[in-house]
Amino acid sequence: MKVLITGATGLVGQAIVKVLHQKGIPVNYLTTSKDKIDSSEDFQGFYWNPNKGEIDLECFRDVQAIINLAGASIAKRWTPKHKKRVLSSRINSLQTLKNGLERSNNREVECLVSASAIGIYPDSVCDYYDEETNKVDDGFLGEVVTKWEAEANTFQSLGLDVAKIRIGLVLSADGGALPKMAFPVKNFIGAPIGTGDQWQSWVHIEDLAQMFVFAVENNLKGVYNAVAPNPVTNTKLTKELARVLDRPLWLPNVPAFLLKAILGKMSTLLLASQRVSGKKIEEEGFTFQYANICQALKNLYASQEEGIPASIEA
Repeated sequence: MKVLITGATGLVGQAIVKVLHQKGIPVNYLTTSKDKIDSSEDFQGFYWNPNKGEIDLECFRDVQAIINLAGASIAKRWTPKHKKRVLSSRINSLQTLKNGLERSNNREVECLVSASAIGIYPDSVCDYYDEETNKVDDGFLGEVVTKWEAEANTFQSLGLDVAKIRIGLVLSADGGALPKMAFPVKNFIGAPIGTGDQWQSWVHIEDLAQMFVFAVENNLKGVYNAVAPNPVTNTKLTKELARVLDRPLWLPNVPAFLLKAILGKMSTLLLASQRVSGKKIEEEGFTFQYANICQALKNLYASQEEGIPASIEA
């Protein structure tokens, strides 16, 4: 088997490449930066430019599965320009992939496993969402995820099995949201955000990487939530982070109005509450290595204290 990955050089992509290589599975990857093109026996880079629909068709050679992680970060201020980029980057990437696959001579690709997000679910402190939920967030994130998944589904017309992995809050000490959350705690100015009652459905980066590979190996179809079995409130997460880092929490909660004034509508990333179930992927046979928040945080920060990277770059 050989896997083609978009977004392979990002935080999640590197973790997935590590798992694939541990299993002896070679990787082709697409990059928009010619400086990031590597060429080795098990890690071969190819150039593409989704904004122009350009793709090196050699990237599909001997590939049996595609993992799609491409998309501009949502963790930047939601100006009209950036919101357009967030959506177009996801749609253009999938369209360029599909058009390229159609033009290539590859008839061996069996499945597409595409990143998605739990941001599709509405903000609620009482609802518990699973993959059968029909409710959709009426804001920007709901729009993005709906169109993102619809574009991924177009690969079914090529005879591919399509799985959409709705990713929750990714916990990694090497990047993403966690270091930003840990910084004020480490510096004795940490505090829960807003009421602190909002649910945060999280996943350890190693479990997330294993889940993508599991989906490829089992040709999964449909939607799967990539969240650990035990979501926590923001207050619980902040307290556990402080305990693991051995820091006190003494400040009052950060007011929601202050975040809204600073971040605008992007503050929903911090204030929205989504309590999400990860049971469906478990029923397929997947086992979470990190099911509890204290266990996950201890692993991530114990590794750092011992001088071991929590995730090793590919």
